[in-house]
Amino acid sequence: MPTSFQRTVRTIGALGALTLAATACTEIGPEPGSTSAADTSGSIFISGSSTVEPISVRVAEMFESIAPGVQVDVEGPGTGDGFKKFCDGETDISDASRAIKEQEMENCAANGVKYTEILVGIDGIAVMTNPANDAVDCVSIENLYGLIGPEATGTTNWSDANSIAGEGMPSAQLDIFGPGAESGTYDSFIEIVLEDLAEERGQEATTRTDYNAAADDNLTLQGIQSSPTTIGWVGYAFGAESDVKLLEVDGGDGCIPATPETIASNEYPISRNLYIYVNEKKARRNRALVEFVDFYVSVGLDEAVSTVGYVELTEDSKADVRFEWNG
Repeated sequence: MPTSFQRTVRTIGALGALTLAATACTEIGPEPGSTSAADTSGSIFISGSSTVEPISVRVAEMFESIAPGVQVDVEGPGTGDGFKKFCDGETDISDASRAIKEQEMENCAANGVKYTEILVGIDGIAVMTNPANDAVDCVSIENLYGLIGPEATGTTNWSDANSIAGEGMPSAQLDIFGPGAESGTYDSFIEIVLEDLAEERGQEATTRTDYNAAADDNLTLQGIQSSPTTIGWVGYAFGAESDVKLLEVDGGDGCIPATPETIASNEYPISRNLYIYVNEKKARRNRALVEFVDFYVSVGLDEAVSTVGYVELTEDSKADVRFEWNG
């Protein structure tokens, strides 16, 4: 997964075929003399990441205020579930808290779904505990592997991680809450936190199987709040505004707090890019969809991303997104 802005927008014509988004969007972008948003009507269906959902909801609210004839429905079952619907042609836009996987590319290609990937913001994955837990302020990547990785299955105490991590986790009951396998946050956590250590130790890159998994991030937060010695993870924007304690993370350069500044600079070890994927065929047939994406990459990137708690792209990256989408 890129941790910088190496991929801003890409158009996929078939599996593995990358072309300039500007080429595709010349066909689906605005035409001179087109109707204004106020005169546009239609419907748009967005599904996918519960992490990106608040951004799309906010953009939808702002867009509907200037385009009352357009109805935008947004749901957040998870990145993986969203891509299933998207590649089956059921949705116009897929929200994603990770880049599309190879198998998902194949599914889209098999169904004739061509799409444009658009980078919309940056998020960190917040590692959290209950505010009453004063025994832990910072965890290393090794700690997290020892607590949540595949070899941790069956352990019930924070100190059990010491046999793997070799560092002093406290002796306390261990209750774990986090997103389920349908979530992009789950995939990102594995890729960023667990994968390298799992490979080094000859293990499958996955989480332990015996934790409290939920598709709804709010349920994860409720779980964290339910026990004084919990640990869990959700997108930063969800955790930052909740009654939980955000733990600092040591990726090898010392303990770094999760803040908008450390996430934007990639100094915080668990940072990731956020995307939307636009169905090109549907955009060519649905004027409202084109105007909505126009609005998303112009006004939305400036006003919606930070409003709901995520980190905005740099001005240069925003300019790249807009240039590629608008052709």
